[in-house]
This record gives sequence, structure tokens and C-alpha cells, in this order.
Amino acid sequence: MSVKLLDNEAFYGYRVRRTVNGKLYQEYFSLKKGGKRMGPRLTKQVEREALARDDELAAEQQKVKKKLKADRCFNSDGSVKGISYLLKTEKSGTVTPIFQIGIASELENKIVCTSFSLNAHGKAGAWKHAVDAYAKHKVIGKGSKLYKKLLSAMPKVKKTA
Repeated sequence: MSVKLLDNEAFYGYRVRRTVNGKLYQEYFSLKKGGKRMGPRLTKQVEREALARDDELAAEQQKVKKKLKADRCFNSDGSVKGISYLLKTEKSGTVTPIFQIGIASELENKIVCTSFSLNAHGKAGAWKHAVDAYAKHKVIGKGSKLYKKLLSAMPKVKKTA
């Protein structure tokens, strides 16, 4: 929620602030009328107006987020943002090729990092596991066009043993 009660020398009332598609919306709902503070009944009414406006902006935020989801999944070169191909050096000195995921999970509201070995799963298997984990945390349906596009974006890599 982005509704905040401000009570200072400059302003007394609610501020609604959200960013929608890169544009900051900041609106103020005063709790003063004729230079005097409003009573509790009018204060509740203004609070409801501020909360209603915040709900409108939140809905617009979600709509834009959903619309731009596909664009936010890919880099300009067509690779998937958040999935990297790396050569990991184990403690034993063995070099293991992996697909590593490092993304902000929409499911768990935290950063998620995991990896899948090409040696253990094969190149296609490791990529599918990586995309499945990515789709799970980015809440992308496995039957969607976006999921199929993610699967087809496997980078060109050599599996080294």
C-alpha cells in the first residue's frame, strides 16, 4: 500500500504515491477544510478516497506489469534475463558447466538463486529445469506462448566433461 498520512507544517492529509510504467503518480488528499482540521467522519471519507485512488493505481500497475512481462524476460540479444551459462569450478578442481538462475521471485518475494548441471541433466534437460524454475518464480504458465519462447531461447553452449 502506498497511502501515507502526512502531518507536518506544510501539509496535513494523505499522500498516494505509485509508479506505473515508469511514471510517478503522487496525489495529495487534504484533511483540512477552510484552514481547520476535519472531524473524524470527514477524515474517514478522505481516507477512503485516498485508498480508492491507490487501488486504481495498483490495478493499473498490475495491468502494465502483465502486459510487459514478456519484454522484461529477455535481453536485447534474445537471451533470458536471469539465466546464465557458467563454468563452475568445484572444490576438487573439476569444471562443471551449469545454467544458473538468479532472479527476484514473484512467488516468494525474495531473490532466488539455483543452478542445474549440464553434466547431470544434459544440455536440454538442464535448460528445461532452469526454464521451469524461472517460470515457477516468475508465475508463467507452462502452456503459455511466453513459456515456449523461453524454452526456445537456449543459448549456444558446449558441454564439456
